[in-house]
Amino acid sequence: MNIITEQADTPNDLKAIRLINIEDGKCDFEIGKIPVRQHINASYFFAQTDVSTLEKIPHPAPRRQYVITLKGKLKFTVTNGKTFIIEPGIILIAADTVGSGHTWEIIDGNEWERLYIPLEEDANDYFISN
Repeated sequence: MNIITEQADTPNDLKAIRLINIEDGKCDFEIGKIPVRQHINASYFFAQTDVSTLEKIPHPAPRRQYVITLKGKLKFTVTNGKTFIIEPGIILIAADTVGSGHTWEIIDGNEWERLYIPLEEDANDYFISN
């Protein structure tokens, strides 16, 4: 099991994990960062607190988007069984928009408050892999 929680390398970066599609519609992830003060090419955002609908159910992201966790600690699992942790301070970039996708489960408490920032069609996500 790969559990990732360390912070970004410099104060000019935010810790980020990006879900990606790989061969045959499978899902994997990359660990990296995004620069601070980076303009994101998005036209709206929305908040969500409901956790009942997709917890522990495999699913792809409905669109490329940033997922900013405000409250909660979750374990994400990708197709090959590898896992990582998302909590406040770690930006998730959901880019696994086809195939079987990923699962997640809350591992601390019972709440997940988050903001979604959908990326425009061909927008750069500014992710820099480690």
